[in-house]
Amino acid sequence: MYKIREYESEKDIKSVCRIWRETNWIDEDDQDKCVEIFLKEGRGFVAEYDGSAECHVSSKPGILKYLKADLKLSIVSSVTTSRTARKQGLAKKLTAKLIAADATDGALVSTLGIFEQGFYNLFGYGTGSYEHWLTFDPADIITNQKITPPVRLGKEDWQLIHGAMLNRHRRHGAVTVLPSCFLEADLAWTKSAYGLGYTDESTGELTHFFWASTKGEHGPTTIHLMAYQNMDQLNELMALIKTLGDQIRLVKMREPAGIQIQDLIRNPFRKRIVTEKSSFEHLNRGTAYWQMRICDLVACIAATHLNSKELKFNLNLSDPIEELLDNDSAWKGCGGMYIITLGPDSEAKHGFDEGLPTLTADVGAFTRLWLGIRPASGLSATDNLAGSQELLEALDDVLCLPSPHPDWDY
Repeated sequence: MYKIREYESEKDIKSVCRIWRETNWIDEDDQDKCVEIFLKEGRGFVAEYDGSAECHVSSKPGILKYLKADLKLSIVSSVTTSRTARKQGLAKKLTAKLIAADATDGALVSTLGIFEQGFYNLFGYGTGSYEHWLTFDPADIITNQKITPPVRLGKEDWQLIHGAMLNRHRRHGAVTVLPSCFLEADLAWTKSAYGLGYTDESTGELTHFFWASTKGEHGPTTIHLMAYQNMDQLNELMALIKTLGDQIRLVKMREPAGIQIQDLIRNPFRKRIVTEKSSFEHLNRGTAYWQMRICDLVACIAATHLNSKELKFNLNLSDPIEELLDNDSAWKGCGGMYIITLGPDSEAKHGFDEGLPTLTADVGAFTRLWLGIRPASGLSATDNLAGSQELLEALDDVLCLPSPHPDWDY
């Protein structure tokens, strides 16, 4: 019989590292220290059998940028099960318990990265926006900007880099991971890695940078992290990336929120044709690999301030996580019947008004609508969301939001 309890570092770290090796999240014993650093802060639960942790989940506190508001966020940062504990329902049980614990502590939204679409829908998550990853020759970046010599950054500069990520320019949907141990471990895991950036001479603050790794003499180079505080700094970083083109023939990077990298690349279609099926192929690929779910509907709607007319409707909201929670869980999900008001000042309250139209949705689909991932009319065709045509069209008009992007993988 498995014992469910909180993670205890001194007792569990060796077992958790073994699980991470069995899942091939790490492949060398010297990476155990990185796992220990990664788990220094945040919450965790394990399923113990015969004195050994066989399933482990962890989360980190964070911030979600929703329009102009900062919302308390839970980031599910790891879900792992050993080879001997598969198909026991342990990952489901522990993940549900983790989400509930963070929600009880005030997390308004929860997010995670996915290994495949479908599994985490069981917990009420809805799929996020497409993240565009582009590969291109850095020499093809269109810029005339002159750069000054950057500072070198190494893995030992994790505090400087974390500070830059905390203070970076954030758009709608941006995720900030608060514990610095997350970034300290992430940098340590990256092989053949380096950073280049710029500091404020008066304060020593790292204002803008990128963190990258390179394979081979000519690349490709993958840019894993990038931070800047304004568009001038972004342009300076793109000019800095261009200087790599003297040697590197391919760069891979995620498109920053609000920017189309294709605008900055010379002859992008020509290069895709010329490099097709080569080792240095130019591509633009979109993948949705993160998910989110609302944990506190009333608070999330209260933080929603729209430049639109007012719209009122009933919301019949279902939450699949309810079936996975223990009977004594303080947080029971957020399913129920609500009266929703959307507009400059929004509100959600429990109840039902016979004079209003009704939207029926599960929490994952409604989260996608609320975030602006897809419009109501589109979600009605592909997700668990339904309402009258008039209501769907009205929601399309009112919830017209920028595409959300975390700009930080987790």
